[in-house]
Amino acid sequence: MDSKIKIKLVRSPICAPEKHKKIVRGLGLRKLNQVVERPDTPGFRGMVLKIPHLLAVVE
Repeated sequence: MDSKIKIKLVRSPICAPEKHKKIVRGLGLRKLNQVVERPDTPGFRGMVLKIPHLLAVVE
């Protein structure tokens, strides 16, 4: 039951709105192509769904 999702930053948030940048930082992403592992909770899923153009979920 300890499911995790891997999230990868695939596009730069430089020209993205400030809200999107805060979501990227909140997920713990700093560098392009960096992959982080987070718990598979509705909160983290919602953050990923807000900025699908910047992120990819790695299987």
